[in-house]
Amino acid sequence: MEKLVVLGTGIAGCTAAIYAARANLNPIMISGPEDGGQLTLTTDVENFPGFPDGVQGPALVEMCKKQAERFGTRFKVDIASEFKKIKGGFELNLMGGEKIQTKTLIVATGASARWLGIPSEEKYKGRGVTTCATCDGAFFKGKEVVVVGGGDSAMEESNFLTKFATKVTVIHRKDSFKASKIMQDRFFKNPKCKVIWDSEVAEILGDGKKVTGVMLKNAKTGKTSEFKTDGVFLAIGHVPNTSIFKGRLDMNELGYLTTDRFMKTNISGVFAAGDVQDTRYRQAITAAGSGCQAAMEAEKYLAEQE
Repeated sequence: MEKLVVLGTGIAGCTAAIYAARANLNPIMISGPEDGGQLTLTTDVENFPGFPDGVQGPALVEMCKKQAERFGTRFKVDIASEFKKIKGGFELNLMGGEKIQTKTLIVATGASARWLGIPSEEKYKGRGVTTCATCDGAFFKGKEVVVVGGGDSAMEESNFLTKFATKVTVIHRKDSFKASKIMQDRFFKNPKCKVIWDSEVAEILGDGKKVTGVMLKNAKTGKTSEFKTDGVFLAIGHVPNTSIFKGRLDMNELGYLTTDRFMKTNISGVFAAGDVQDTRYRQAITAAGSGCQAAMEAEKYLAEQE
């Protein structure tokens, strides 16, 4: 039986693995649904200490992985599909068919991008509809795109997309953004960025092969109108990757795991870190901090069991 398994290879999972490995817990990291977490979809990270010129999100994750590996962390590319409590610990069933038993578990599975949930969106996924500007922005060179959302992610994606697109229009269901002031300032100063207020995307329009526009519905009047565009980028929040823990670990109404201030869940020996339990801050630095806490608490828990 393993001493510790870390689910997730984002910044929270990597930090947990670094601390656990240095404590000789010989952890295994399992990649989870999104290897590397949300940072792999981020461009410039400007607020992580130690990088005065900023750092690319994917590069930061790779550095953290190498650091964890340096101290003996073992990596497994797979996804946990089932979790259950057994005598002396826990058992995870992996999609690849393997079963892993462990005395302690740190859940750092993060959150995945939220979709609109309309049929036409499914039809044009990968054909003009996407949730990742970093991944797909270059495909829209010389074209016009829309970004759906109003938070920091929407602002960041919009500014990034202006490197390729001739025009970026943000569609927001309210009459003001919830993004931070610095992100809003960058957006409004960019001549390629425009905004349509009080509107929602009711339908994705296309010719069967690619996106040609969106059907907008005014949130105040209910009127609909067509808006031509070549691409639709969604930045409307995230859904925590916690489905295998439903009915077992306590979570809030949105599916985020609930922990105490020591990153402990309602089951002794199971801890959670990063975006999977953070509904407030959702920052790389707070994810790293919670990963550190979870690993130190797991180490303490194991010592108490001996």
